[in-house]
Amino acid sequence: MAERRLTFRHIEAFRAVVASGSMTEAARRLHTSQPQISRLIGQLEAITALPLFDRSGGRVIPSLDGTRFHAEVERAFVGLSSLETAAARIRAFGAERLRVAAMPRLAGGLLARAVARFRSEHPDVIVAIHSGDDETVNGWIASGFCDAALTMLYGEIPDARLDHVETRACVAILPQDHPLAARTMLEPADLRGVPFVASPLGSALRSSTEAVFAQAGIPLMVTAEAGLGASICTLVSAGLGFSVMNPLAAHEEAKVSPIAIRPFLPALPVRFALLFPPDHARGRLMRAFGACARGVLLEELANLPDAPSERPAD
Repeated sequence: MAERRLTFRHIEAFRAVVASGSMTEAARRLHTSQPQISRLIGQLEAITALPLFDRSGGRVIPSLDGTRFHAEVERAFVGLSSLETAAARIRAFGAERLRVAAMPRLAGGLLARAVARFRSEHPDVIVAIHSGDDETVNGWIASGFCDAALTMLYGEIPDARLDHVETRACVAILPQDHPLAARTMLEPADLRGVPFVASPLGSALRSSTEAVFAQAGIPLMVTAEAGLGASICTLVSAGLGFSVMNPLAAHEEAKVSPIAIRPFLPALPVRFALLFPPDHARGRLMRAFGACARGVLLEELANLPDAPSERPAD
């Protein structure tokens, strides 16, 4: 006959008998019969080779060996309980850390709101926000230093997994008191001879803007360059010229810089997207954050007063 092995049913019956002091009461608690409990206890004593109980009338009292064995059983159940707690924390993303990135204005505005919404739903997750120019943010994602980023793409997709949210058209920005601010829409011909505050040489937005003006036969008079939207808007508001930038950043900056924002034709598309590391599997944590960030981004874009959006096909 094969040797009988210890099972959870044996331990469950043992704990119930110790707790109740009665085979009958243990059977009631475990929704089984008294003979079944007696059988399990007998098998347990045979398996352990220990007299676990002293029988006295209707009472069943743990022996010295039974008391010692019960202490070990409870220690094991504490371990099981900690495993249940760990599983609950995993389900709730407990003790997780998330690193997210965006350009400075978006990091302090839209991304911060996305993180706040995410944390309200998952309060045990630690979220670190990093900010930098678009090249730096793309590098953080490509290297896996950051887990996700909010970004605006004017050209080719960087080395990352892209979750496209919407496509919008860039806008022109001017000092508020500039004569061209009276126009409802601006074209390259309107901006002939107006100084231009440019994004860095070689950037996708700079290249696209130069191509549009070259096609129209209008030379650009670059008077200043800046890598961050906040810096460009500050220079424009100071009267150094006009610029072209994405509408979300323009309207964010308009809250702190006195600039006029006007539609610009021909359209220079900008894709608003979430980026994830190229070789990083997106688990439940990243899917949850992505859903929060997408929701906040869509809400912000819906409030912009410029041209209709283009969403990716389902």
